[in-house]
Amino acid sequence: MAEAAISRTNLIFRGACVNQHKHVVDYSVSSPVSFGLRKSFPSLKVKPFNQFQSSRSSSSITAQTALRIGTPQRWWEKGLKENMREISSAQELVDSLTNAGDKLVVVDFFSPGCGGCKALHPKICQLAEQNPDVQFLQVNYEEHKSMCYSLGVHVLPFFRFYRGAHGRVCSFSCTNATIKKFRDALAKHTPDRCSLGPTKGLEEKELVALAANKELNFSYTPKDVPVEEEEAPVPASNPGLPVAHPSMKANDGKTLVSSGR
Repeated sequence: MAEAAISRTNLIFRGACVNQHKHVVDYSVSSPVSFGLRKSFPSLKVKPFNQFQSSRSSSSITAQTALRIGTPQRWWEKGLKENMREISSAQELVDSLTNAGDKLVVVDFFSPGCGGCKALHPKICQLAEQNPDVQFLQVNYEEHKSMCYSLGVHVLPFFRFYRGAHGRVCSFSCTNATIKKFRDALAKHTPDRCSLGPTKGLEEKELVALAANKELNFSYTPKDVPVEEEEAPVPASNPGLPVAHPSMKANDGKTLVSSGR
């Protein structure tokens, strides 16, 4: 009788573990199985079954399994360092450059389908790790084609370096074969130095182009640039003679004239 009860308990317990959605046997003190076990084995202690605790543990295991399996990382998401992040909008790019202060910022334009970008990515991550004070911003060309067009980016992989009041200090395209160009740019613009004036970020014409792009949710008010007034030419003593144009050089061999009438 006792052996039959134990065998039955094992079978039911295994069935409950295999499929948590099926009927779960109640192992409470009043259950027939528990009563039979305690009668045959007085020293045997049967732990009451807590259905809520079992459900919670099962949910936790399921969540952990989902995290372990997850969605495979895309190549541009692998090996990222703390000073690397992807830009999601034109406004974020502008704000990131403006808020960087005097820190060097490298904007990395890439495309998921660009073989050169994929091959270069591990080395960029390595350089980011070696230069923790440099901020690396990634711009996905496929997701931000319109923004890249407004910024004049037409070749990949492409990089632009910005720093403090100097704004853009260099821009170039390079591959694994020409990575030295990238290293040289880092070495040139990374040393500690202070630049006078506020952080410049993108150039004025780039900001205007972004604001003019109707596909982007970005607004910008152009700065007022003072226009220098042209000096009026000094009239000649003899009205009948031609008047020299202000831009004409003394000995340039050209004759630029304007009517004296």
